[in-house]
Amino acid sequence: MKHRYSLLPKIVSVFKEGYSAGTFLKDLNAGIIVGVVAIPLAIAFAIASGVKPEQGLYTAIIAGLIISVLGGSRFQIGGPTGAFIVIVYGIVGKYGYDGLATASLIAGFILLAMAFLKVGAYIKFIPYPVTIGFTSGIALIIFTGQIKDFFGLEMDSLPAEFVGKIQAYAQHIGDINPWALGIALFSLGLLIIWPKFTRKIPASLIAIVLCTAAVKILNIPVETIESRFGQVPNTLPAPHLPNISFELARKMFSPAVTIAVLAAVESLLSAVVADGMTGRRHRSNAEIMAQGFANIGSVMFGGIPATGAIARTATNIKNGGQTPVSGVIHALTILLIMLFFGKWAGMIPIAVLAAILVFVAYQMSEWRTFAGVFKYPKSDVVVMLITFFLTVIVDLTAAIEVGILLAMFLLVNRVTEVTHAGFVDKSLDEEENREDKEYIDSIKKIPDGVEVFEIDGVFFFGVIDKFKDSVTQDLKNSKVFILYMEKVISIDGAGIKALDEVYNRLKVNGTHLLLCGVHQQPSHALEKAGLTEKIGSGNILGNIEMAYNRARKIMDAK
Repeated sequence: MKHRYSLLPKIVSVFKEGYSAGTFLKDLNAGIIVGVVAIPLAIAFAIASGVKPEQGLYTAIIAGLIISVLGGSRFQIGGPTGAFIVIVYGIVGKYGYDGLATASLIAGFILLAMAFLKVGAYIKFIPYPVTIGFTSGIALIIFTGQIKDFFGLEMDSLPAEFVGKIQAYAQHIGDINPWALGIALFSLGLLIIWPKFTRKIPASLIAIVLCTAAVKILNIPVETIESRFGQVPNTLPAPHLPNISFELARKMFSPAVTIAVLAAVESLLSAVVADGMTGRRHRSNAEIMAQGFANIGSVMFGGIPATGAIARTATNIKNGGQTPVSGVIHALTILLIMLFFGKWAGMIPIAVLAAILVFVAYQMSEWRTFAGVFKYPKSDVVVMLITFFLTVIVDLTAAIEVGILLAMFLLVNRVTEVTHAGFVDKSLDEEENREDKEYIDSIKKIPDGVEVFEIDGVFFFGVIDKFKDSVTQDLKNSKVFILYMEKVISIDGAGIKALDEVYNRLKVNGTHLLLCGVHQQPSHALEKAGLTEKIGSGNILGNIEMAYNRARKIMDAK
């Protein structure tokens, strides 16, 4: 039943359960508030990503609508987020918007494939230190990317690289615009202080309204959206396909994978946060499916990558949002404000948006969590730091790939360390092991000429060398070799191949191989690989006593 509904949008379930007027009023209130909150963020994220401000609005409207209609969470609010700024800025700077659109389209189809293959439940296995590493790295890059506008520095363009940005800032440190800095500091102060008094009216909206009015009335000499980008359109563009070529698609595949992974991780993390706040359960595969369609739809309208937004989703819940209808209202609110008030967006000072992004970067950094990882095992700290520095110094794609690869190696190492394999010592000191009398008695029953080899853990590629090296010891005097597998819960292809090789060696040596205590997964794997037939079903026993009896019969026959 669970798999049957894994791709069913939550909004369908909501209307099947019954949707009342009272619920709609709660969704209406929450949707309008979140829509107002989302507008400055959408514009700020777009500018920070190197695209036009209206493209952030298109994304919030189209992607936000699709995520709410098709998503697997009752409360998810989708749109552009800070997580994408780093990779989007890099793609746009090198390949232009066509490159970004191509990468986003590919990412959308990757997300759809992930959803239909039902891999949503496995996204959570991305190691925690990797997630913290690239999230904190993104936060630092967002922060450094806003220094120019926060201080009003007169610079033509910013290098994409972190080190290049720092060097450029150092060269223009004397070009600070005190008016821009004053507006940015005032806005940042409002963002920090205002929520202590009320959360009904978003602090970002107050900062934008007050600073925009001050700049317009007092004619303050600071850069605005209109002075940098021209007038902001107040209409949605017609849907269209971007310019795509095979060569561009080939180059964009790796960044597309990064966008898809980020979209999946961020959206499911946001859905988990929403579940924690409400006690509900989301459908991970439906959520990923929605992210796929949302990213495809966003590009069709000239937008940028989108995913679930944790802060906006939390805002939705705190303001009474009950169902995905609040997310739909949030998207329609942004659309209506853009249609009727979009022309005024050009008057917003760039410094205000820089302050909003600096605040977002601080919240995103989770510096307390980052510092807390240093209390974890050293291997986790190393993975986090490498992921963090690769995100900052190289790029996000390399950071995620290397971080996950390192975490996998460390996991294999840990599993290998806790997996024990070796011969059972017949001369075991009874005094030292008096607490395990049953084990001592079992060892005493080992017939002469029989060797018992025990594996405790996972029989996988990480331990096959230990297994093969041990078995290559001198077994000329051994007539029967018992492989005790009662503590083996799983075996992989490398383990099966190693067992096959050991069987062939023992056969040449004239030693009979017996298996005992084989669990369901190893048993099924051995049968599928043909080893059960090769070894002989009569030589695969249920427990050690049966193996001893079989060994005695073999010895008597010889």
